[in-house]
Amino acid sequence: MKNEELEKEKVQEIEKVEETIDISTDKNDIKIADEVVSVIAGIAASEVPGVSGMSGGFAGGISEVFSGKKNLSKGIKVEVGDKEAKIDVNIIVEYGVRIPDVAFEIQNRVKKAVETMTGLKVLEVNVHVQGVNTDINEIDTKKEINEEVKNETESK
Repeated sequence: MKNEELEKEKVQEIEKVEETIDISTDKNDIKIADEVVSVIAGIAASEVPGVSGMSGGFAGGISEVFSGKKNLSKGIKVEVGDKEAKIDVNIIVEYGVRIPDVAFEIQNRVKKAVETMTGLKVLEVNVHVQGVNTDINEIDTKKEINEEVKNETESK
C-alpha cells in the first residue's frame, strides 16, 4: 500500500514539474543579453582567416587599454529581439585577401555560432570593412610561414 502511495506522489510531482516547464516555455522566460550575442559573434568573426582585427572605434580601444582585457565584442553591434537577432560586424582585413570571400565566411560562421549557442534566429549579418592591414612586417612573416608550410608538405 505504501509503495502505491509513493508512486502516486512521484507521478504527481512529475506532473507538476511538466506543468511548470510548459508554463515557462510559453512565457519565453529566457532573455539573452545583447552582450552575450556580441561576444559569440565577435569570437566567430575574429577566427575567420583574412580578418586582421575588429574595428571598435576610439572608445573601445581606450577601454581595452585601461582594463588590460581584450574586448571580445569589439566591433560588433547587435539587436536582439524575442526570437531573432540582427548583427553588424566591423572588421579590418589583411592585405591581399579576397574581401567578398572573407565577408561571406564571416556571415556563415557568425550566423551558425549565434543560432547554435543561443537558439535565436539570425535575420541578418552585415559585414562592414573598416580598413586593410598593410603592416609589411606582418605580411612578410605570414608569407614566410606559408612558404615553410608549403615546402614541408612538398617534401613529404
